[in-house]
Amino acid sequence: MARIDIWFLLLATLCLTTGVSLGIVMGIRHDFALAPVHAHTNLVGWASLALFGLTYRAWPGLREGWSARLHFVLSAPAAVLFPAGIYLAILHGEPLLAILASFLWLGGVLTFLGKLVRLARTATEEATEAAPAPALPMPAE
Repeated sequence: MARIDIWFLLLATLCLTTGVSLGIVMGIRHDFALAPVHAHTNLVGWASLALFGLTYRAWPGLREGWSARLHFVLSAPAAVLFPAGIYLAILHGEPLLAILASFLWLGGVLTFLGKLVRLARTATEEATEAAPAPALPMPAE
């Protein structure tokens, strides 16, 4: 999946926007009953997905193979469904979606762990080094 880094970062930013918006609404209303939804949207959605994306960006070799696509297919819906499931559990007493999404999330995390373990076992040091950062354009004087 050639652009997996961008897809993870795009979804992470959408989760950040949702989490921040929910936080603002809770603050305006002085009602923090959905604080766990807000926290999981920001932690699972923003922080974790962004770290996945940045890791794929830094080590392009991780993008290769079917497991990168599997990682995204498991993690992307889980990052959206997990906070939604927490919402349903808090307001309607229905935790099933949160439970299912947490297992989906675990599957994505374990897939990522497997990719990192394979990278760590790579025989050559060059293969495990991070890609060089792209040069930033210098402003014209």
